[in-house]
Amino acid sequence: MRLAGKRALVTGAASGIGAATAERFAAEGAAVVIADLNGAGADEHAAAIRAQGGTAVGLTADVGDDASVAAMTERAWETLGGVDILVNNAAIPTIGTVETLAADEWDRVIDLDLSSIYRASRAIWPRFVEAGGGTILNTASVAGVIGMAGQHGYSAAKAGVVMLTKCIALDGAAHGIRANCVCPGFVETPMVNEYFDAQDDPAASRAAVNAAHPLGRMGQPDEIAAAFLYLASDEARWVTGTALVIDGGLTAGLPPG
Repeated sequence: MRLAGKRALVTGAASGIGAATAERFAAEGAAVVIADLNGAGADEHAAAIRAQGGTAVGLTADVGDDASVAAMTERAWETLGGVDILVNNAAIPTIGTVETLAADEWDRVIDLDLSSIYRASRAIWPRFVEAGGGTILNTASVAGVIGMAGQHGYSAAKAGVVMLTKCIALDGAAHGIRANCVCPGFVETPMVNEYFDAQDDPAASRAAVNAAHPLGRMGQPDEIAAAFLYLASDEARWVTGTALVIDGGLTAGLPPG
């Protein structure tokens, strides 16, 4: 097992990429704390993992609140006897341009998609330093690598995640702390379905997004979880500060014709 003996805290893990990542980590031997604003969903997913023979505990947490993040970190550490891997996955979608995006929505997406990673990383940092190391993994997006019309707040937040990850990696290296992020293309998750539902023609939007990926489809959560597994494992012990793009070829360039 690639994560035998490891302990992981995964935020936004009641559904989507976070849920798939927690499940994959547990299948590979890690003990996992599943943190989510949806506490009932976190408990339910943890129970499902335990039913499959894994070790998992659900936890209610609000990554937009300093006190909640501090409590999440403390409880995860106490529950697992320590944490080796922090996966900052919790995020929200936001659609709008500088003309149409309300100021409070801009503030909200920056807070929950970017500042939340600062909060959780800051909360666990002294514990990782004292332990002699740790791994911080962040969910960014192809929207943080290339521009996307109509997603100004979300794209700005995810671009910030990429750069924050690199800075954390530089500062963490002396302490044995590795930091990396994954930049998924469009993945079949509740958040992406929410994005489609907000479009004027959801079916046409979905078809266009599928077609934009050279491999002809959106990704699946387990395909992103596989990337997180690699970055969390000892196979990636010499990998830090990277933004791993997993996008079905979306950012490779212009298609033929």
